[in-house]
Amino acid sequence: MARTKSRTGDVSHVSLKFSAINGVLLAAGLAAIVGGYIMLADGSTVGAPLLLLLGYAVLIPLAIIL
Repeated sequence: MARTKSRTGDVSHVSLKFSAINGVLLAAGLAAIVGGYIMLADGSTVGAPLLLLLGYAVLIPLAIIL
C-alpha cells in the first residue's frame, strides 16, 4: 500500500479503488492480447501486432490508471 506524507508530517494510506470500468478495460486488454497471439500463430503480420500493441500499450495501462 502506498504511503504519502502531508505537509504536517502525518503519514496517510492511499488505497487503490478499482471500479467496473477497470475490470472491463482489463478484460478487453486480455482479450486483445489473446486474440493477437492467436492471429500471430495463424501468420497474420498486420492484425496480430496491432492487437498486441492495443492490449499491452493502451488497454492494460488504462485499466490500471483509471
